[in-house]
Amino acid sequence: MSASSIPSFTGDASPYGGGEPYADYRTADFPFTHLADLADRRLGAGVVAANDEFFAERENLLKPEPAEFDPEHFGHKGKIMDGWETRRRRGVSAEQPHPTDEDHDWALVRLGAPGVVRGIVVDTAHFRGNYPQAVSIEGTSVAGSPSPEELLAGDVKWTTLVPRTAVGGHAANGFAVDVEQRFTHLRVNQHPDGGIARLRVYGEVAPDPRWLAALGTFDLVALENGGQVEDASDRFYSPATNTVQPGRSRKMDDGWETRRRRDKGNDWIRYRLAGRGEIRAVEIDTAYLKGNSAGWAALSVRDGAEGAEWREILPRTRLQPDTNHRFVLDAPAVATHVRIDIYPDGGISRLRLFGSLTEQGAAGLTARHQELGG
Repeated sequence: MSASSIPSFTGDASPYGGGEPYADYRTADFPFTHLADLADRRLGAGVVAANDEFFAERENLLKPEPAEFDPEHFGHKGKIMDGWETRRRRGVSAEQPHPTDEDHDWALVRLGAPGVVRGIVVDTAHFRGNYPQAVSIEGTSVAGSPSPEELLAGDVKWTTLVPRTAVGGHAANGFAVDVEQRFTHLRVNQHPDGGIARLRVYGEVAPDPRWLAALGTFDLVALENGGQVEDASDRFYSPATNTVQPGRSRKMDDGWETRRRRDKGNDWIRYRLAGRGEIRAVEIDTAYLKGNSAGWAALSVRDGAEGAEWREILPRTRLQPDTNHRFVLDAPAVATHVRIDIYPDGGISRLRLFGSLTEQGAAGLTARHQELGG
């Protein structure tokens, strides 16, 4: 699907008339939502500043769950919304009561992991007549942990990811991004004012090779280190990307669970490692998967592009429910890709592949970092 063919929504949604508030929600399938959300709080993302959050706090933008709506929820400032909502802008005088074309509100978002942005969803769920008329989004790459003041300094270069574009109320407004650069922060602008429920920033993590070199041994498949899910047999209950999220799973849907198989096949996930590396130890965690964990699992590796031979490094092994399983490999396994097969179905919560980059892998990661402007 090209950027021009992505469905777009404009205009108001109908006023809430009771019943299921998502019944008339406008959404579509976007071609980038299988990628990691770089603005995921689990990765460490945050909304570090906003010029206005009079009606609803900026932090709501990055909540992982869909926005909720309670028609009876009011506070001393007015209707309480599950999103980021600013006050209504006004002009400078009775003769000029309307905001200018340049007037807008903004929020600064620190990505949880720096990366290349492939698509953005600006979700205006439940903002039916109080959404922004248009949005625009810019990105920048600033090393370290800059303050809001440092990000807003005049010498910081911002690159347009989404030009000023009209959006619709109570809708998932999706934008494909075609900018081959590494970004650490975004500036979300709403013109002239209004509310946004959620922000999702889909893309590919681009880690700092100097950090990984300093670590030496690390998790080669972790999302925050540049690992990536390339494909999976089933994403029915939860995304396969959950298996490479930071930390331990804290509830059942924080892992990967497949539907029940009624054939003689099996389910699987294929990963691309942060770079060509040597795997020396493995963790397969089934935390919170009790009556639905995978029965057995096997691991295979591939060294090189598609077409290279797969080699099994962990034979089919019995898994226990709600348990973290640890395996030390007899010899380091050199790989660029890994596949986990589970039998026959079920799920795992996390996969960890501990090792280090090869000389070739480190060189490739450094070259890619430089290509992206790092």
